[in-house]
Amino acid sequence: MSFRVVRSSKFRHVYGQALKREQCYDNIRVSKSSWDSTFCAVNPKFLAIIVESAGGGAFIVLPHNKVGRIAADHPLVGGHKGPVLDIAWCPHNDNVIASGSEDCVVKVWQIPDGGLSRTLTEPVVDLVFHQRRVGLVLWHPSALNVLLTAGSDNQVVIWNVGTGEILVHIDSHPDIVYSACFNWDGSKLVTTCKDKKIRIYDPRNGEIESEALCHEGSKATRAIFLRHGLIFTTGFNRSSERQYSLRAPDALSEPIVMVELDTSNGVMFPLYDPDTNLIYLCGKGDSVIRYFEVTPEPPFVHYINTFQTPDPQRGIGMMPKRGCDVTTCEIAKFYRLNNNGLCQVISMTVPRKSDLFQEDLYPDTLAEDAAVTAEEWITGTDADPITFSLKDRVSIVQGGYVSQSANKSLSVTRKANILNRASAGTSKSASNATLVSSTSTISNNNASSAPAPVSGITEKDVRDITDEIRKLKAIIVKHENRIRALEAAFRSQDDDTDGGLVARNAANVTNNTSNDTKASDSHNKETNEQSGNNDNHGTMASSRASDEV
Repeated sequence: MSFRVVRSSKFRHVYGQALKREQCYDNIRVSKSSWDSTFCAVNPKFLAIIVESAGGGAFIVLPHNKVGRIAADHPLVGGHKGPVLDIAWCPHNDNVIASGSEDCVVKVWQIPDGGLSRTLTEPVVDLVFHQRRVGLVLWHPSALNVLLTAGSDNQVVIWNVGTGEILVHIDSHPDIVYSACFNWDGSKLVTTCKDKKIRIYDPRNGEIESEALCHEGSKATRAIFLRHGLIFTTGFNRSSERQYSLRAPDALSEPIVMVELDTSNGVMFPLYDPDTNLIYLCGKGDSVIRYFEVTPEPPFVHYINTFQTPDPQRGIGMMPKRGCDVTTCEIAKFYRLNNNGLCQVISMTVPRKSDLFQEDLYPDTLAEDAAVTAEEWITGTDADPITFSLKDRVSIVQGGYVSQSANKSLSVTRKANILNRASAGTSKSASNATLVSSTSTISNNNASSAPAPVSGITEKDVRDITDEIRKLKAIIVKHENRIRALEAAFRSQDDDTDGGLVARNAANVTNNTSNDTKASDSHNKETNEQSGNNDNHGTMASSRASDEV
């Protein structure tokens, strides 16, 4: 007599539970972009959601205690000139987030503790290289300040955010890059492309190690590295049926598992928990979350259960294990974005009767400290991410882990162009050296320690400063010309006014003189007439007297 043995697993009874509406985030204008992105990123301090905004692109950042209805005029992070397509929190600094946009620029932001009190428009650093929209940003799991970006120009760039310079440039993709993922220690990189192929790269030199056909369908595919080296992919077949597969890096063309799920148009996002080896499949437009467990025995990917919701999801974010509530045996927490503006919080819990810390559910998880620096990583140093026990450092405040370290500030150190140093003897180089000495260093230090000034400025900064000086000079010349014109006009007006007064005074004098002359002439005439009359009277009198005699 045969019977079936039930597979033994700690996670067979994992169930999802949605929090009450007053414990969620409401009235959020979720982005309506058609780009295949999760539109949501979350860490133990903040929740970030890409939103619709006029006049450019923006995303909202909310502290976890700011639940309920969000005000329509809530401050945003809005420095992009085009819609934001992807955001990602830095795994080594809970206050730093990177964003990619249709304006072809990647910006890195510093979010203050407690959230934003006004709209933030000034990033810590701008990473400018891509010629078309940037739809993917990804942080390195163990190296500090290493950021990967991919754009619609088919270029993949790995940056050192601490200096703002490019470490690696990969231009071997023939079409748009759909997804990218580092392995556990960051020594390998897997990408999926629109040409239906999956590729594994050495991220330090950009060389392809292996490639193969991923899924036969033409829609977007995604791939992630699992903790023990295998690769999990999602995609479509020729009949537009959604699939997932499990592959080994050394045999990409021969999937270990290839399973058809259903028929739908929504792209599936695989969200992976390396501590429990659970994979959550969240499809865009779906109302369900399927979760699977990956094990070494066949069939390797075991279906566990499905969490059902009534509303379709537009985006989703997964909380790191540091932010889960260990007192309730919570092993995962999701933030689902609905089309009606609600961000629904879903808790995945393992049912346990004991209230004690469950060590089998919570192995050492990823810490917030970086294992190596960007310089060490690019020179060939590999290191597993630093882990810690939630039992040793857990602090339950509002149901989650709270970082015990002080707020860290991201700083950027601009390196000087070597070509500028060659002409250090010229006066221009001297002025550049003055500018160089005024730059500041940025590294992941505590807020109490001020960054030490170091020399270093890029050629682009010098050009920008020169352009600004040129613009200021042009404005000054323009205002000087305008002032001169106004002074000349005022002076000519004064001259006209003074000349008119002189002319009027001369006319008055002339009139007065002529009037005086006329008056004297008339007076003389009257006098003469009077004297003539007197003479006539005298003559007549004398003649009359002579006649009488």
